[in-house]
Amino acid sequence: MSAKLDRIDLKMLRLLQNNARLSNAELAGMAGVSPATCHRRTQRLFEEGFISEARAIIAPRNVGKGALVMVGVVLDRSTPESFAAFEQAVAKLKFVLDCHLVAGDFDYFLKIRVGDMEDFNRIHGEQLIALPGVRQTRTFFVMKEVVDNAPLDF
Repeated sequence: MSAKLDRIDLKMLRLLQNNARLSNAELAGMAGVSPATCHRRTQRLFEEGFISEARAIIAPRNVGKGALVMVGVVLDRSTPESFAAFEQAVAKLKFVLDCHLVAGDFDYFLKIRVGDMEDFNRIHGEQLIALPGVRQTRTFFVMKEVVDNAPLDF
């Protein structure tokens, strides 16, 4: 990253994080810069990786994916090769929203969206336990989503 963020960049990032649907003119007005300056700054924020992507957040229940499941995964070996094989395979699974390598009792935590418990049971039996190197999984069904995908505080 070549440039440091100034207060206008930070304000623009906060505004876009809370509402990516702002038009360039709206964003410029709220940030206190001209539309041309706003457009250049926004492009730079994308190019330099401060903004990685912009996308809509879909209401899961409305598209039949109302059940959120967290899965702790333990691999049979802790080697770079076993981690790489697992990561390559799990990245191909469309129902996995997040996959994180963690320290502690598990090697990975997966965040998964499914329709219901029956849907998860099928996926678990057919795909999750068949992932390379999986020795054990522990499943946590989310009862209530208290905070999900909160904006970054900066």
